[in-house]
Amino acid sequence: MNSMLSHRARAIKPSPTLMVSALAKKMKSEGYDVINFGVGEPDFNTPDYIKNAAKKALDDNFTRYTESAGIPELREVIVEKFLKDNNLKYSIDEILVSPGAKASIIHILLAICDPRDEVLIPSPYWVSYTSQVEMVDGHPILLPTNMSTNFKITAHQLEDALSSLSSPKALILNSPNNPTGTVYNKQELKEIAEVCLKHNILILSDEIYEKLTYDGEEHHSIASVSKKVQDITIVVNGVSKSYAMTGWRLGYAAGPHEIIKYASRIQSHTTSNVNSMTQKAAVVALTQNDGSIDRMRQQFEKRRNFLVAELNNIPNIKCTLPKGAFYAMPNVSFYLQNNTKDIRTSADLCSYLIQNFYVAVVPGVAFGANNYVRFSYANSMDNIEKGLQRFEEGLKSIL
Repeated sequence: MNSMLSHRARAIKPSPTLMVSALAKKMKSEGYDVINFGVGEPDFNTPDYIKNAAKKALDDNFTRYTESAGIPELREVIVEKFLKDNNLKYSIDEILVSPGAKASIIHILLAICDPRDEVLIPSPYWVSYTSQVEMVDGHPILLPTNMSTNFKITAHQLEDALSSLSSPKALILNSPNNPTGTVYNKQELKEIAEVCLKHNILILSDEIYEKLTYDGEEHHSIASVSKKVQDITIVVNGVSKSYAMTGWRLGYAAGPHEIIKYASRIQSHTTSNVNSMTQKAAVVALTQNDGSIDRMRQQFEKRRNFLVAELNNIPNIKCTLPKGAFYAMPNVSFYLQNNTKDIRTSADLCSYLIQNFYVAVVPGVAFGANNYVRFSYANSMDNIEKGLQRFEEGLKSIL
C-alpha cells in the first residue's frame, strides 16, 4: 500500500501540536484530569459583535460562493487595515483571503517555489513551515537560534547562510513568534531586509500574532522598512489569534501583484473561497472594537508574567520572558541529561509527563529545538497554577 503513496505524502509528518492536543482530549474523554498547555488558540470566546455579524450574514442568505480571493468589501477593509496599522499601501488586487493563514502560506509557496528551491527558516519554527516547504518540493534551510540570542536570527547569520546556498528563494520570518514569543525590533528587521535585498530573495512575513505584544513592545512589519522591501515581501496575517476566531478559518496575505494573482489562481483550484459568513464576520472584526480584544491581550500578559516567573523558580529550569504571542519556551536540558528514566528527548519527557502527571506540553523537538518544551498560556490561571505544580512534580520524579 505504501508504494501507492507519493513521496510528498510519505514525507509529511503529523502536526505535533495537534497530536498533543488530540491526546489530551482523548485522555480527558477517558476520565483523566489532563491540563493541556499544548493548544495554540485563545481560550476566550469570539466576541459577540463578531458572531452577530455572521448571524446577520446567514439571515441575509449570504451563503453562496464568493470570489476566490475574497469579497471586495473584505479586501478593501484589509487594505485599510494595512495602511492604518502598518503604514503599508496595497491595492485590492494585492490581497488574498484564504481559509486560514496556513492556507495563505501554502498557496504563496506554491506560487513562488520550484523544486529544490531553498527556503530559509529561523529555528525554533512553527511546525508547519518545514512541512509546507517540503510539500512544494522546496528545501527548508534552518537558521538555529537559542536563549542566548533571544531566539532571533541576525543579518550576519543570514548572510553567512545565503553565501553557501545554490538556489535560495525566500526567508520565512515570524514575529511575534510561535513557539518562542520573540519580537523583532525595527532595526533588526531593517538589517535582515537589507540582506534579502542584496541576495534578491523574497520574504514571507507571518504576522498572525501582531496584536498580541506585551510590555509596550511594538509590532513592526518588515515590509514597512522601505518600498523596495515591500516589493519583495508577502505579509501573512489573519483573524484567528487576535480575535479568538481560530475555528472560523480566515487568513489573508498581501504582496506583489503577480505573486498574489498566481496564489489566488492556485487557491481557486484548491479551496475556492473562505465561507461567506466568515468573510462578513471578518469585516466587522477588522473595523469595529468593543474593547474585548485588548482585554484578552491584558489577560494573556498577566498569565505570561505568572507562568514565566514560576517556571524560573523551578530548579534547573530557565525561561526567557516572551514579548508576544501566547507561548513560553523553557529550557529543560538539565532534565534530559540528568534523569533515571532513560528520557533522552523532549518528546520522551512530554510523553512521560502526560502519562504520569496528566500535564500536556509540546516537545521542543517538534519546533527544531530539542532542549526546550513549549507552554501555551492561552489557559485559565487556575489551570496554569495546577499545571505548573504537576510539571515541577514530574521533573522531580525523574531525578
